[in-house]
Amino acid sequence: MERQLISVCMISGPEARRIRRALESVASWTTEIIIVLNEEVADGTEQIAREFGAKVFREQWKGYVPQKNSAAEKASQPWLLGLDADEVVSAGLQREIADAMAAEARSPRHAAYSFPRCTFFAGKWIRHGDWYPDRKVRLWRRGQARWAGVEPHDALEVSGSIGRLKHDLQHYSMENLDHFVRKSIDYSDYFVRHAAEKGLQASCLDICVRPLWRFVRGYFLRFGFLDGWQGYSIARMTAFQTFLRYAKLRERAIAQHDTA
Repeated sequence: MERQLISVCMISGPEARRIRRALESVASWTTEIIIVLNEEVADGTEQIAREFGAKVFREQWKGYVPQKNSAAEKASQPWLLGLDADEVVSAGLQREIADAMAAEARSPRHAAYSFPRCTFFAGKWIRHGDWYPDRKVRLWRRGQARWAGVEPHDALEVSGSIGRLKHDLQHYSMENLDHFVRKSIDYSDYFVRHAAEKGLQASCLDICVRPLWRFVRGYFLRFGFLDGWQGYSIARMTAFQTFLRYAKLRERAIAQHDTA
């Protein structure tokens, strides 16, 4: 396939065991790969990245949003593709991106493109529930989008119209239930810090009702039950994650009151 005028923009910590698959999915058909690597990483991630011709920049960790904007600022091509170390551009999405780029070269239409992201969990591609289609805006025209959002959930703010592609970005995020639990704890800490900064409070109703609603929505209303025991696990763990966020926010408020 002809190389596309696309800069792949990545940020990375110690990802030597996962980043090769991501780079293999883009190295042969994009023009440039930019990786902003955490300063302290020493597990071989940089060496793997350079095998694929990536331009690697060592920077101190600033947070997901500023780190991703830093990578984007270093890109030289007219289009940018945001990719994480645990993601893979499928063959179908690769062809669809090439077709979109050809159409844009003939007649510019969109400032960015979105596509669904499909997560592999416990031996199964998850295609229902809260995890799918998980549509992401990840391909954008240089200068017409910027990363924003609340840590760790970054999102592109786009100036212009957004086209929709249909093929999946493959996501190898949750390796197993242990990994899911660890991420739930980490995400709950981010949530509590952000909520506290905004002065938000958690009521007993939040703690009791929100987790139940998340389970019902993911497992029944969004057909998570069609993904077997994995779908049930995701719905239960998402409900637990919701409970953990609001319970920890409530706990923080009580602790602050007791020390006041």
